[in-house]
Amino acid sequence: MKERAGLGRWLWSIGLVLATAGAAWGWYRMDRAIPDQVSIVEEEKEEFTFPLPFFTTLSSESKQVVLGNESNIPADEITISGKQTFSMYGEDLGSYQVGLKLFGLIKLKDIQVDVVETRYAIPCGAPIGIYLKSDGILVIGTGKLTGEGGEETEPAQGILKTGDYIEALNGNPVRSKEELMDAVDESQGEEVTLSVRRDGEQIDVQMDPVKTEDGSYKLGAWVRDDTQGIGTVTYVDLNGNFGALGHGISDSDTGGLVQSQEGGIYSAEILGIEKGTLGKPGLLSGVIYYGPSYDRGEIFRNTEDGIFGKVNDSFAQECTLGEAIPVAGRQEVKPGPAKLRSSVSGELKDYEIEIKKVDYNSNHSNKSMVIEITDPELIALTGGIVQGMSGSPIIQDGKLAGAVTHVFLQDAKRGYGILMENMLEAAQ
Repeated sequence: MKERAGLGRWLWSIGLVLATAGAAWGWYRMDRAIPDQVSIVEEEKEEFTFPLPFFTTLSSESKQVVLGNESNIPADEITISGKQTFSMYGEDLGSYQVGLKLFGLIKLKDIQVDVVETRYAIPCGAPIGIYLKSDGILVIGTGKLTGEGGEETEPAQGILKTGDYIEALNGNPVRSKEELMDAVDESQGEEVTLSVRRDGEQIDVQMDPVKTEDGSYKLGAWVRDDTQGIGTVTYVDLNGNFGALGHGISDSDTGGLVQSQEGGIYSAEILGIEKGTLGKPGLLSGVIYYGPSYDRGEIFRNTEDGIFGKVNDSFAQECTLGEAIPVAGRQEVKPGPAKLRSSVSGELKDYEIEIKKVDYNSNHSNKSMVIEITDPELIALTGGIVQGMSGSPIIQDGKLAGAVTHVFLQDAKRGYGILMENMLEAAQ
């Protein structure tokens, strides 16, 4: 009997643990499926369907957001069940709160409701050359030097770090790596003070330049002052502001987001496409045309969710496929068919894709969608998503829903995307 009782208690404990884990997982899934933030157009009724179990009470904390259910009677509090459709109506621009409670008792979450004007943008899909000037001279590493006597030394070790930005030498600003090299050589080996930005803080470090075999003085640090490459413009708004890539420009050696002071976009031509293989992404190869006649705009911001700036008139005229279309609210983007706009073939075209999953509350906003290329023509051309296609706009139900950002290394036909509202917020 004691053995049976012990076994029963053990089984009951296991069952309790499993039930608790199941409830926690269900709660987590439900929380992720319901957006933390939604946008509704001023003086327009928007309909929503959330995967809510049981009976859930929604309550508006402001008279500016009016709720409605199947009875179609406006209210500040409604109760819905399961996937029942409900509506919200925003009377004035601003940000408000709508609370959710299970059974009207257990608080599930608060949703931020942004009442906005209708936003329009032109989905581009055109390739561009990107040039970004770093804000300071970026240190990508340190290394050994061979002195004039043949001895090896590493003067920057433990003093400079990967990711540092050198801004000045002995109080004199240095704006390029050439200026830094000249200033170090002119020191003739005397101690120099470098003004460095490290993790957002300003510090000064002292170093003794080393005279090398060729007679010049050096610090023993690898540095870079610019970054360039090919990407895709996602959109141009009605004021000529653009967004591209859907993710930030990171340094290839440090992996960190490049802190920039200025940059520009230029005409680019795609010359070839290398298809991806298992574990290795494909890429677009091409040429960037620099110079005043090929200038297409300025870059003002480099963020985790894209690069942003202003196009000039010549580029604005190149986004000619269709006109400006509404921007989809994040809650409007759903799993299902969509279009990807790209000019990888040399002609601006829309290709069939499928949005497989939408994570409205992703911790990595530039990975808030999982997409799959389904168009046979694009698959034959590129094999799926390749480097250089980042920023290709995604259109669903006639609205600009997002942009391509990453490719899955194990399956080039699948990858991540960013919701357009997340991208526009990063542009602010």
